[in-house]
Amino acid sequence: MEFGSPCTTCPVPAPAKAQCPYCGVGCGLELKPPAANTTTNSNNQPDSPAASAAIWSVRGDRQHPSSLGQVCVKGATVAETLDRNRLSTPLWREQRDQPFEAISWERAFTILVERIQAIQAERGSSAIAMYGSGQFLTEDYYVANKLIKGALGTNNFDANSRLCMSSAVSGYKLSLGSDGPPCCYDDLDLAETVVLIGTNTAECHPVLFQRLLKRKRRQKEALQLVVIDPRATATSDVADLHLAIRPGTDLALLHGVGHLLLERGAVDPERVAATADGFAELAALWAGWTPEKVCALCGIEEKALRHLAALWAASSGVLSLWSMGVNQSVEGTATVAGIINLHLVSGQIGRPGAGPFSLTGQPNAMGGREAGGLAALLPGYRSIHEASHRAAIEQHWGFPAGAISERDGLSVWEQIEAMERGELDLWWVAATNPLVSLPWLDRVRQAVARCPLVVLSEAYAGTETEAVAHLVLPAAQWSEKEGVMTNSERRVTLSQAFRKPPGEARPDWSIFAELGRRLGFGQQFAYGSSAEVYAEFAAITAGRVCDHSGLSHGLLAEHGPQQWPFPAGTAPGGGQARLHTQGVYPTANGKARLVAQQPLGLGEPPDDSFPLVLTVGRYLGHWHTMTRTAHVERVCRSHPEPLLEIHPADAERCNLDDGGLARVSSRRGGLTVKVQISDRIRPGTVFLPMHWGAAQEQACEANRLMHALGCPISKQPELKAAAVQVERAERAD
Repeated sequence: MEFGSPCTTCPVPAPAKAQCPYCGVGCGLELKPPAANTTTNSNNQPDSPAASAAIWSVRGDRQHPSSLGQVCVKGATVAETLDRNRLSTPLWREQRDQPFEAISWERAFTILVERIQAIQAERGSSAIAMYGSGQFLTEDYYVANKLIKGALGTNNFDANSRLCMSSAVSGYKLSLGSDGPPCCYDDLDLAETVVLIGTNTAECHPVLFQRLLKRKRRQKEALQLVVIDPRATATSDVADLHLAIRPGTDLALLHGVGHLLLERGAVDPERVAATADGFAELAALWAGWTPEKVCALCGIEEKALRHLAALWAASSGVLSLWSMGVNQSVEGTATVAGIINLHLVSGQIGRPGAGPFSLTGQPNAMGGREAGGLAALLPGYRSIHEASHRAAIEQHWGFPAGAISERDGLSVWEQIEAMERGELDLWWVAATNPLVSLPWLDRVRQAVARCPLVVLSEAYAGTETEAVAHLVLPAAQWSEKEGVMTNSERRVTLSQAFRKPPGEARPDWSIFAELGRRLGFGQQFAYGSSAEVYAEFAAITAGRVCDHSGLSHGLLAEHGPQQWPFPAGTAPGGGQARLHTQGVYPTANGKARLVAQQPLGLGEPPDDSFPLVLTVGRYLGHWHTMTRTAHVERVCRSHPEPLLEIHPADAERCNLDDGGLARVSSRRGGLTVKVQISDRIRPGTVFLPMHWGAAQEQACEANRLMHALGCPISKQPELKAAAVQVERAERAD
């Protein structure tokens, strides 16, 4: 449904409802149509970009159960990004040193069909790969997977959830038998102890943090907040306990808590054995992680570790929240499993106010996981490695047996390595900007330069990835297409289309479907609307953990956001708030699995040549690679430039001045940046924001410095830590 055109019978149309397109909190928004006295052109766009912020107004949706009307600065200013710097027509160039020329969609599809068919004939579909995004709606994700894994027969579809949430996916599957956060946001109001590990929630998931903060102010003694982070942040400022551990020691800390739970007699082995396997092995591992050993490794005082263990043992409800600081690690899956271990042995799971709760990064990373949006996944939390799973999806999609390959697909870094080897002839990037967000960016650029055809589906012009593309397809974004997103608490929201796309921009799902039809799969991609796409997806989830089969666009439009599992026949509001409430898990024997793994530490520890650890993160107002937020004046005033945060002792050793310049170098590259000396970061660690890519005026490509080592299970890169040296610089690069 579309808004914006004047209505003669209803002078004040109802606001459109949508989920915010930024972080995984999934806040509900209401967007009011253009004011009657605002002039627009025939495309329902403002006559000038400067007028756009006045045309569409945004407020939090008070009826949305996840956010209850709250919204952060990014959500509040998102209307200012709708018309800024948008792509409106397909662009093409044969060579990267040539300028782009505007072309028709007909020619764009002709190029794609001819090149895909030629690649298939000469090298096979394994020479084709797509890299998608949590900015996709679920319908986009679903049709993209159907095109790549079904029609083309390659599992080379990955998404930027690989960089943010794949360790959480792997950890949930390893420990609990399936992906799917078992908690809900109401648990923030019920937990007695909330442990925030590897998450600067105040800046990265601000609406959830404000919910915690309001409760803390209202019920100070009823809630204990624990923050585990090498930096002091706005999150740790309100904590009752802040453990500023060394980067890379999270898993050792968790084992130390387990050791103390056993020491305190806070674990009942018989009760644990009834719901989980592997306790004997885990207890033996924990026995070796004494407080002395743990605290020496983590760089914290023993009383702080004992305080955390005492809180865990005594609390009626412990809720653990984590994000990139846990996931982006060479031991990301093991650390997620380490968090879940503590919940399983203490019974802090499957009940109100308790559980291991992954905070999703992208707005629809959860929906992508449900739709099969990683290289080893198929829709409905299925795996490409299971023959029965492949067969079920082939039948549902209308492809013959064997259409879906049993071969592993390439994760995004494996796609980069394949381009290095000359094994990819087509790399299609959609709704993401990997030439800022991937690690080791100089190596990425060199690899991509070897790919004969790089296709970019994008809403915004001038991104760093556009600079390496041959074919650019203008994409309609969330405000211009109807579809669903799933947030961190498994709540599905229908985002309405409330404006027309600029120029010739099209929804991603319709681009993929049109290409599928032109490749000869007319019946499989004969969709008339995104509602039809969602209905097909929802049907294949029936009986799965992530069951959407009772949901539809119509139900969501009438009754608002709903939590899954939501089987067919469920009444509106009847979705399940928590998973595993009966202590039974989706495994062969119904039991969870306790994972005993020794800590590995950092993938690249500091040494004499590179003595400091660089950690990378976000600022409150900016979003990832700034394709939207760079055009919001209010945000840019609050965060005008990137700063290197460094402890006074390290600054003195490096001869740095506050406000001066520093040269930060790793084994992969270097950059120059302004210095911020602060005692809010532990000695030996420095911090940079990840937002400012090469296309930004204040370019600071933090990820040029990061290595590509990743978790061997989740294949998620360790984007949170790299060894660096810091020197005084007299002038910028």
